[in-house]
Amino acid sequence: MINAIVFVHADVSSIPEVAEAIAAIPGVTEVYSVTGQIDLIALVRVKQVDEVAAVVADQLNKVPGVLETETHIAFRTFSRHDLEAAFSL
Repeated sequence: MINAIVFVHADVSSIPEVAEAIAAIPGVTEVYSVTGQIDLIALVRVKQVDEVAAVVADQLNKVPGVLETETHIAFRTFSRHDLEAAFSL
């Protein structure tokens, strides 16, 4: 499984609509409206790295109101569940 985190700069007047449109894209599992220098964070989970391009470049970037994106592909994923399992005796 490939996990990618996409930082999205959006048209401020349409952030909720942009977030809903992004969340509807297959492969996008979550979208967060956040404070700071970016407007939205989208989590993308797909089976192959080529699918990240299909989701981000072919679909997410074309959502009306998306001004700019920055994509980060995760090397490893750590969660509370994974850490608890690793350190349990």
